Amino acid sequence: MTTAIRSEVLPDIPSLSDFLSGYEASFWVGLGAPRNTPVEIVGKLNREINAALDDSKMKARLAELGGTALAGSPADFGKLIANETDKWGKVVKFSGAKPE
Repeated sequence: MTTAIRSEVLPDIPSLSDFLSGYEASFWVGLGAPRNTPVEIVGKLNREINAALDDSKMKARLAELGGTALAGSPADFGKLIANETDKWGKVVKFSGAKPE
């Protein structure tokens, strides 16, 4: 398990962060819209998506697949993208990897 916390599906399996403080690598999926999408449409999409993610059947299905819903605002998602880009950019630079 490479997430920061243990999986609800496999609670007895320790997370890597139990051994390496601060370690976290997880897979996430989000929805985006074109840059000039009206704020009203973005707001409606956000409300509907968050409502779906709050549904008990949706939560149960995500849990069966080993996932966890992470609802939030468009600003929250933007911050997640920025933080992940910064974190993994540092890893790539440190590794010395170069495009072929």
